[in-house]
Amino acid sequence: MINYGCWKAERQLPGTGNAAWRQALRDLSRPLFVVDVGGMPGVVQDGIATLSAQSTGDPDTYPLLGWLPVFSPASLGDPGFKADHGLKFAYICGAMANGITSTAMVEAAGRAGMIGFFGAGGLSIDQIEAAIDTLQAHLGNIPHGFNLIHSPNDMALEQKTVDLYIAKGVRLVSASAYLDLTTPLVQFRLHGIHRDAEGRIVCPNRIIAKVSREEVARKFFSPPAEKHLQRLLENGNITAEQAELARKIPMAQDLTAEADSGGHTDNRPALCLFPTLTALRDEIAAQHAFDVPLRVGLAGGIATPESAAAAFAMGAAWILTGSINQSCVEADTSPLVKKMLAGARQADITMAPAADMFEMGVKVQVLKRGTMFSMRGAKLYEIYRTYDRFDEVPQDQRKLVEGSFLKCTFEQEWANTRTFFMQRDPSQVERAEKDPKHQMALVFRSYLGRASLWAKHGAADRAIDYQIWCGPAMGAFNEWVHGSYLEAPEKRTTIGLAMNLLYGAAVMTRLAGLKNQGIRIPSIHGLLAPASEEDIQRLMVS
Repeated sequence: MINYGCWKAERQLPGTGNAAWRQALRDLSRPLFVVDVGGMPGVVQDGIATLSAQSTGDPDTYPLLGWLPVFSPASLGDPGFKADHGLKFAYICGAMANGITSTAMVEAAGRAGMIGFFGAGGLSIDQIEAAIDTLQAHLGNIPHGFNLIHSPNDMALEQKTVDLYIAKGVRLVSASAYLDLTTPLVQFRLHGIHRDAEGRIVCPNRIIAKVSREEVARKFFSPPAEKHLQRLLENGNITAEQAELARKIPMAQDLTAEADSGGHTDNRPALCLFPTLTALRDEIAAQHAFDVPLRVGLAGGIATPESAAAAFAMGAAWILTGSINQSCVEADTSPLVKKMLAGARQADITMAPAADMFEMGVKVQVLKRGTMFSMRGAKLYEIYRTYDRFDEVPQDQRKLVEGSFLKCTFEQEWANTRTFFMQRDPSQVERAEKDPKHQMALVFRSYLGRASLWAKHGAADRAIDYQIWCGPAMGAFNEWVHGSYLEAPEKRTTIGLAMNLLYGAAVMTRLAGLKNQGIRIPSIHGLLAPASEEDIQRLMVS
């Protein structure tokens, strides 16, 4: 070990036991000094340290082996990201669809100095508008945002959502599940773009994209494609001057690398995905020389202090959580679902067909334990791929689908589905009545879509069909908090989880700092145990 100088006591003498190390590393509010105590590393948080190659000769001093400054959860992440978005903490509560990331969750995150995105995916325009009105009334200018999910089978809904966001003055969206950029998304980004008095380009509307593919990330980090600009010009949504300004800005300055997450996911390993997207960021920044820095955060699998610390250590500008928030008291889902999530382990997840991209074969990651949704969804997709109309399906399979999945005849379910789409998008009905395969797809999508609502509302007679979006993070979180007060779903709050992750990540970062100084740290029991509710409150105001 290297001797950096000396340390002299004031009120406290160094300790060498587990308790001393645990207390010092968990106390982020004071600097930490490691000294040589009879050949063993001792730790203390008080006294005077002198950095010098020469010994003072004072018998009351100890050789200084290492030190750490004051560090807090607010120290983590990219300072520019936090400043630009008006945040204290580099933390995002991801937008779980069907309003599961509720207005209450978004409000809690905003008031704590984080960002929450309302889960607008899967909701009607009226429901989204009600959420906007609620959050704007409660939060005002406190940071918050709304989800904009790619809807390849319902572009009319995507356009209506963008029109609503623009009309309501929504300035920040989380763009998710995009396979390619769309004209409505570009319209949102460019609304109100102009030059200020100093000639700088000002783009009031911001996008934090969430992507798992390099080719999609490239499009978000680049200026919008000409085809979208031309459509917006033709429709009168932008001026020629605004189109020219658009060619000088990225579609998204901020991009979340989405690794192995719940819901829409490509199951990408974070250790591979994140470096790839940061390298892409640097390439595009050099290519376009934007006036603003491009930034990358990380999501997917973040549920423990170790995973949060690893994300920040890799250079993540922020972290985003999703699955674990679904088990919180503010999540707008049923108590039964929260109980199921709280009992999940990392192996209790699987992939299932996505309702919104069913025909494309896109899948979402869901909870497997306690539900048959994944198997039933896979069966429906197999039938869809094999047959051109439901009448062609063998009798035994028809009986299974109608009796166990739909709980009515296919014709009855089509009548219900038809009524829904006549209000939502009549063109789908027109196409389905000419194309029996499309009719079959709409009926199957109806089952898949309602499965998430059955879970949200806790439909007792449909528990076996619950679609619960969930990634391996949920299991990792449950294993971490086992035996603590956070084991019970009724004790899990959005901010309690967030602050415990950030606090634990800060502790891990301090620990890594000492190891990087060549200090052999003793085994420390309970170092990453969740902090008490009282300690969390103190951390938030420190």
